[in-house]
Amino acid sequence: MDAKTTEGVKVTVTTNYLPDYSSPVQQHYVFAYKISIENNSEFTVKLLRRHWFIHDSAGVVREVEGEGVVGQQPTLEPGESHEYVSGCNLKTGMGKMRGTYLMERMVDGKQFHVTIPDFVLIVPYKLN
Repeated sequence: MDAKTTEGVKVTVTTNYLPDYSSPVQQHYVFAYKISIENNSEFTVKLLRRHWFIHDSAGVVREVEGEGVVGQQPTLEPGESHEYVSGCNLKTGMGKMRGTYLMERMVDGKQFHVTIPDFVLIVPYKLN
């Protein structure tokens, strides 16, 4: 589990490889990641946008940017948290993701970026 706090907003990430949805023979590896966003600041904040960089071990980098997360723009009061699960596919069995959320403080409209901790996506191979 990886976690990072920016301006009182803590982001925690856990990942899972999804073998039932993957096909290593076809270079298709699917991962799920669960993100928890905790507002430990004294202000109500709203998540406006996400910006991801997805790296695979072949050196390919994809950039994903857009509104909200999984179709939502959650507003978090102080002490509240929001969790969601999303997914990512890679052409290699190993990669990493990093990114930011654009948040807005509701009291004064100040926008700021919250860093999502870098996390790795690795197929857990069995060792005999």
